[in-house]
Amino acid sequence: MSFVTLLAAVADTNAAVAKVAASAPAGAANFGVMFWVLTLVSAAALAVVVERVLYFHRVQIDSAQFLAGVRNVLRRDNVIEALSICDATHGPVARLVKAAILNRDGGRARVEEVIEEIGQVEVPRLEHNLPLLATVAQVAPLLGLMGTLFGFAAVFRELRHPDGVAYGYAAPGEMFDGLMQSLYAAALGIGIAAFCYAAYNYLVHRVNLIVLDMERASREAVRLTTGEADAAGPAAASGDSGARGK
Repeated sequence: MSFVTLLAAVADTNAAVAKVAASAPAGAANFGVMFWVLTLVSAAALAVVVERVLYFHRVQIDSAQFLAGVRNVLRRDNVIEALSICDATHGPVARLVKAAILNRDGGRARVEEVIEEIGQVEVPRLEHNLPLLATVAQVAPLLGLMGTLFGFAAVFRELRHPDGVAYGYAAPGEMFDGLMQSLYAAALGIGIAAFCYAAYNYLVHRVNLIVLDMERASREAVRLTTGEADAAGPAAASGDSGARGK
């Protein structure tokens, strides 16, 4: 490269730097399009996590205490009060027990059928929006990678003359914008994926706990509504008396 060509390159670089400095406000940062896309995705994922946590906090109850209260009321044949307890309690466990009480006259088969129908409705309600969170956890790194590619494309774009002829050089500030876009997008994509993956596992654990409570409550509801609990009580008591007599 001749000395004249080098001087021309330096002059062009200085002019580009001056143009960037004049057009960009102080402290401005060009994060790129994918950065803002990832920001919107992270806001949606955070909204899902907050909504699910609040929902689980509202519907998860102390099932043992709830069933004990219903059992004591039903032993006094006070069905109206038992239904009132179910209505005053939030969550799928209370709705399951209420359905079993309302269909107690249909026999054990009818009660089990109703409990199964309630479970088929309540479980998808508990898992609402969790597939969206899992999808974000898988897609966020890909969006970050896409932002990285866009950032490098911006770097190479600065190495070209407006007429399409390659310069081979550019103002450092212009190249740094593309590199920063790449780093921001990659970091945000990985961070969102890590958060969503951890949040998804936590929420699935909460769902499993509530489903376990529903299974326990369903067995207890069948015994309460079919009279098996009361029948087992005297039998167990007589067995204990006989054992003590021996």
